[in-house]
Amino acid sequence: MATAAYLPTHPTPNNGMSALHASVLVLNRQYMAIHVIDVRRAFTLLLRELAEVIHIEDGQYANYDFDSWRDLSALRAQFPEDMEPDPHADWVRSINFQIQAPRILRLLHYDRVPRQRVRLNRRNLFARDGGKCQYCNKTFPTSELSIDHVVPSCRGGETTWENVVCACVRCNVRKGGRTPDEAGMKLAKKPVRPKRSPLLAIKLGNPKYVSWRTFVDAAYWSVDLR
Repeated sequence: MATAAYLPTHPTPNNGMSALHASVLVLNRQYMAIHVIDVRRAFTLLLRELAEVIHIEDGQYANYDFDSWRDLSALRAQFPEDMEPDPHADWVRSINFQIQAPRILRLLHYDRVPRQRVRLNRRNLFARDGGKCQYCNKTFPTSELSIDHVVPSCRGGETTWENVVCACVRCNVRKGGRTPDEAGMKLAKKPVRPKRSPLLAIKLGNPKYVSWRTFVDAAYWSVDLR
């Protein structure tokens, strides 16, 4: 049984970001994707024997507890020329060893599939609209984007996925308290409620998380990213 004394505490930097803050997809016992956590939380679950690592290689996946995953990591680190390299791997270093950050975890005692809806917040809205003003279709830093109600709130417009969009300051001021038609402006695309987390879609576009597709694309689901 693994103990807390083994928990890696000194992350090896990867592209300037701590490996402990990388993302891990969580599956329930039936291999259904239900959540996303960070690597630090993943190691806590492994050490408490509440989860196991799911590692995909050559189209097949294998299951590892903490100790066997640590042993495999040691082999990868010691004999990299004999094992298929992963250029996108994150590594976490402890005083006595280094261990590869898992990408997928399976809970051993959890069968439920939480009923979740994509939360309407600034982070998800900016991700849905791709950081673009939905009127001029130009990309801006999030600090230069505002939230616009298509039907102005002063005229009964609600704060819903179907009625809010990202807008640059210039377009927001130009539109004012009018509808797009009244202001002679057109939306780049019709605002809709995302079927799954926009941030998850961004993650899936990152080669680091390509293994998630085996479980994410298999079924319709939404996830709450922390």
